[in-house]
Amino acid sequence: MSTDTFLHARFRIERRDFCLDVDLTLPGRGITALFGHSGSGKTTCLRAMAGLEHAPGGRFALGDEVWQDDARGVFLPTHRRPLGYVFQEASLFPHLSVRRNMEFGQKRGGGSASVSLATVAELLGIAHLLDRRPASLSGGERQRVAIARALLTAPRLLLMDEPLAALDLKRKQEILPYLERLHDELSIPVIYVSHAPDEVARLADHLVLLDNGRVVASGPLMETLARTDLPPAFTDDAGVVLETTLARHEADHLSRLEFPGGAILVSQRPEALGSRLRCRIHARDVSLTRHRPLSSSILNILPATVAAIAATDTPGQVLVQLRMGETALLARITERSRRELLLEPGQPVWVQIKAVALLA
Repeated sequence: MSTDTFLHARFRIERRDFCLDVDLTLPGRGITALFGHSGSGKTTCLRAMAGLEHAPGGRFALGDEVWQDDARGVFLPTHRRPLGYVFQEASLFPHLSVRRNMEFGQKRGGGSASVSLATVAELLGIAHLLDRRPASLSGGERQRVAIARALLTAPRLLLMDEPLAALDLKRKQEILPYLERLHDELSIPVIYVSHAPDEVARLADHLVLLDNGRVVASGPLMETLARTDLPPAFTDDAGVVLETTLARHEADHLSRLEFPGGAILVSQRPEALGSRLRCRIHARDVSLTRHRPLSSSILNILPATVAAIAATDTPGQVLVQLRMGETALLARITERSRRELLLEPGQPVWVQIKAVALLA
């Protein structure tokens, strides 16, 4: 699929106590996360994309492939849409082996998958499980088999509805590296529903924030997380994600991660030099000063410029957006600190980053 292909979804679904009303244009490659609290409309939107929910007057197209356009009388039923759907529960056939479950996916796709069963099994780390039945697998293993089966249907679009929600923390950590591998290998768009910020920060390229059935923000992950104009429900745990490169290892068991606009130090990483690593920095872990501290236990002290200041829903606190070259950062500070530091847009400051979470 060409990287300039876009997915367009326009749906309005009215229910007695809820209304989904979205109009989205999304990238034709990479992972788009639909993120929001329970009841925000994430799964309803996903089901409308799959054709499992009919949105009267809606439209859904992947590039020049139109799967729904009620104005033209077009509505492809789910079984005619070349998509894969991964649910919260793996929903495997219990009487079939892993191999037979995957072959069912191949059969549904007419045997036209661009990758072989063996390749998908290797990609998802389940080659050694092919002769086992679902009852003998862990939750994470079952979910990887479900993903493999979906990929073997030769989908043009992969829909994932909170695929880690039914797993405990250990199983989530087990499966996340495989989802990252899919991100690197797949050339099709993936729509990933989640209400877990860390999953979204680790996996997504594009972020759609849903609240009460409406889109409150949609854009590239890094840019969207750095906004200061989001509703309070999305700023309580505000923070940004940085795409960094592992530049070198220091002599004192630290590693230097570089990004456009600066570099940070973290505990020594096991990855090879040149590896791309994502970091999450919470706004609550960033403090500001007008002058560079002469001595501090905080390692990561960087120059920045104040870009914007916004009130929060917490009395006496503000959210400060900062720019370090091409990279944005957020800091949550008190209104008193803002006044004492005389902070205004355009003001140069020093940021002190107290904690960095590596998303790996």
